[in-house]
Amino acid sequence: MIVEKSISELHELLIHKEVSAAELTNAYLERVRDLDKDLQAYLTVLEKDAQTQASEIDQKIARGEELGALEGIPMAMKDNMCTEGVRTTCASQMLREFYPPYDATVTTRLKDAGSILLGKLNMDEFAMGSSTENSAYMKTRNPWNLDCVPGGSSGGAAVSVAADLAAFSLGSDTGGSIRQPAAFCGVVGLKPTYGAVSRFGLIAYASSLDQIGPLTKTVRDNALVMNTIAGYDAMDSTSVRYDKPDYTKFLIDDIKGLKIGLPREYFGEGIDPEVAKEIQKCVETLRGLGAEVGECSLPHTEYAIPAYYLIATAEASSNLARYDGVRYGYRAEAGDVLGMFRKTRADGFGQEVKRRIMLGTYALSSGYYDAYYLKAQKVRTLIKQDFDQAFEKFDVLLGPTAPTPAFKFGEKSNPLTMYLSDITTVPINLAGIPAISIPAGFVNGLPIGMQLMGKAFNEGTLYRVAYTFEQTTNYHTLKPNLSGEVLARGSR
Repeated sequence: MIVEKSISELHELLIHKEVSAAELTNAYLERVRDLDKDLQAYLTVLEKDAQTQASEIDQKIARGEELGALEGIPMAMKDNMCTEGVRTTCASQMLREFYPPYDATVTTRLKDAGSILLGKLNMDEFAMGSSTENSAYMKTRNPWNLDCVPGGSSGGAAVSVAADLAAFSLGSDTGGSIRQPAAFCGVVGLKPTYGAVSRFGLIAYASSLDQIGPLTKTVRDNALVMNTIAGYDAMDSTSVRYDKPDYTKFLIDDIKGLKIGLPREYFGEGIDPEVAKEIQKCVETLRGLGAEVGECSLPHTEYAIPAYYLIATAEASSNLARYDGVRYGYRAEAGDVLGMFRKTRADGFGQEVKRRIMLGTYALSSGYYDAYYLKAQKVRTLIKQDFDQAFEKFDVLLGPTAPTPAFKFGEKSNPLTMYLSDITTVPINLAGIPAISIPAGFVNGLPIGMQLMGKAFNEGTLYRVAYTFEQTTNYHTLKPNLSGEVLARGSR
């Protein structure tokens, strides 16, 4: 099917006029109509807008004009990135009727590149969750097994790519929210260096941790999207001026002499033995391709989860204070102003969002700031120093993206159990470094991911290792069985 093809393959078909942008867009829209009633990846589908965009691209092709790498390629975005005039909900009742008056920088850059926006994707409310079970609207299902979660908070973004409901998608990653769903759904997901991709127009959860990144079918596709969305933006005060490379130039099938470190803490307690076993097979593949592999330690990893959930919730408490029913968003009716504030926030926010706001407010309160928030920031510094020391010896660090394959709906109803599913991804956000998850095998019929971690602004080396591994394996080519019979049965 044409919808299964990579961005690179679709680009070739478009420039050689073997398919029109309209035909390609309609093929994706038809697949969304056929499958999304069961998968529930999309919150909003922009059928007419997408067809209009496709028609404009076809006119350009007819004029013989050159097409950019992403021009005419249908994609979708997580519903926490602003799209002018298009409903942007953060999967929350609080923003159920929010139509932004402006575009996020990534939205603008993709529009300028000629990408066709198919719609906005489901997520955990305000990006708070690891399973997409916290959406106020629906529960997105994993295409490999409909009884299992797709991961989160970018669950809809991962499913849209894995099930060929979009050629690529954008997600956001605060503590693993791109990489973990990418692993659960068997796709490629990059969390870029903090500051490499503009956060302007991304509805904030935790501002010092949030980062936008691409989810794609292949490593090459991922590099192509990064070429478009990365780079300095004056509208974002945390955006970094850096020498942005052409990321596709790092797609070299050669890792001879590269030094890969295996953090002991990423293969120990809490990691499913079958997952660790599959990742070790991947390590041997890379060793056989010429990489030098050694063991290292990130000794403060055990403190990453408590530090993260103090810092992230404290920032969430501050960021979400703006949703009070006065300026925009949902507003409840009440007899007085204070009652309106209380009822608006009580009705507008879901249980997990309330839990994190309360935890963050407590951590920032008088008498507890030094004991909790300040101490967590000190631990964050120690975690970054762990990575700095490891990168003195190694070019790349490697481990499992998630400690287990996708779990079943309701399986992690205890919030603390759910939080621990981010143990291998959270440290990267605290350190602000890049990491990529690539398909690395299967456990119990479900995909797992291998996570590669690199120095700040060194996404190129991650792409090089990921691309070399991808050329030697076929995990990225395998597809979930999405026949009507399977969808009706609810399992793979």
